[in-house]
Amino acid sequence: MKLHDDVHNYYEKIVLDKIVEHNLHDKYSEDVMADFCCTVLNQLPARYIRNDVDMAFYLPQRERIIMEQQVDKAIKFASEQVAKKKTTPQ
Repeated sequence: MKLHDDVHNYYEKIVLDKIVEHNLHDKYSEDVMADFCCTVLNQLPARYIRNDVDMAFYLPQRERIIMEQQVDKAIKFASEQVAKKKTTPQ
C-alpha cells in the first residue's frame, strides 16, 4: 500500500471543485494558490477515504451540504488572508 496513492482527504476534492467554481485558479498565481489551499484545508477537519465513489454513494445529502458550507467558510477566510497579505507593506 502507498498511503499517498490509496488514501486521501475527501475535503481536497470539495476544495478543488470550489476553486474551479469560483475561478480562483485564474485569480491567483500558482505560489499563492498553494498557500491558499493550505490555509483552506487547515481550517477543515480531515475526512480520509479510499474512493470518491464510496463517499458519493454513502454520504448523506445533509452531511454533504454541511461539508460544502465548511469549505465555503474556509475559502472566505483564506481569501481574506490573501487580501491582507496583498495590502500589507513588505
